[in-house]
Amino acid sequence: MCVTAVESRPAGVLGTSPGHRPFGARVMAFVALTKPRIIELLLITTVPVMFLAQQGVPPMWLVLATCFGGYLSAGGANALNMYIDRDIDALMDRTAQRPLVTGMVSPRECLVFGISLGVISTLFFGLLINWLSAALSLGALLFYVVVYTMLLKRRTAQNIVWGGIAGCLPVLIGWSAVKNEVSGAAVILFLVIFFWTPPHYWPLSMKVKDDYARVGVPMLPVVAGNKAVAKQIVLYSWVMVAVSLLLTPLGYTGWFYTSVALVAGGWWLWEAHALNARAKAGVTGAKLKEMRLFHWSITYVSLLFVAVAVDPFLR
Repeated sequence: MCVTAVESRPAGVLGTSPGHRPFGARVMAFVALTKPRIIELLLITTVPVMFLAQQGVPPMWLVLATCFGGYLSAGGANALNMYIDRDIDALMDRTAQRPLVTGMVSPRECLVFGISLGVISTLFFGLLINWLSAALSLGALLFYVVVYTMLLKRRTAQNIVWGGIAGCLPVLIGWSAVKNEVSGAAVILFLVIFFWTPPHYWPLSMKVKDDYARVGVPMLPVVAGNKAVAKQIVLYSWVMVAVSLLLTPLGYTGWFYTSVALVAGGWWLWEAHALNARAKAGVTGAKLKEMRLFHWSITYVSLLFVAVAVDPFLR
């Protein structure tokens, strides 16, 4: 499980020394290691699934406990990701302010912090909720750290496709927290996130592909170019929308979810095809507007999963 080495600056390149690390800044640095904004998206997919599994309002202690355990697990995975990627983070503009790069947190501190969060979250899930959720949570952490970060990220342009499975598992965790099992509806929503992840992340990769190229990470826009990426985005988008519409004919959701899925999915496809048209025309730079789809992708998944939560009350 080796990773490609790149020449990098040591942690602390921005001049933070052990004697100049205020307590408040240190606390915020450890919080930053967990990547809170990414975890927000994970919770957006976890909580609504719990409402669907319950077909109503699940016990609030269970919702809060699942969110807390999920934050600890995802936070541990993100911290370990930063530990492994600290060499390339120091060379990329978008990651130059991460705590390991600035020296606000040492590599050893980050490693201990990440492992500790992983252990605590697994025990928390197992002892307070159930061991199936604990296993899925630990599986998500290991998949993100080992399969995505260590094995795929620096080796293949398919890294985000298969590595994205880690981000799909919170759907199963939310369902299993309520039911202590995994059923068809959870699998369908798992697949929605699976097919959502590449067209969500590839537009951002298009924007910062020079960063990835500089450190030798073969994100699809680096190795294939904008035209090929935009075509893949359209293909994944159509499959994603089609899968999202399976819940209703299979009896898991009703008219409200279907309406939201159709409208939001239709708008997504419009944006995906528009990006593809601009890429095919050779548009580059700011006029490519690739970030329009990236920002819409966050809105889309939020709307879709809110509909998942609301739908049981309208059937």
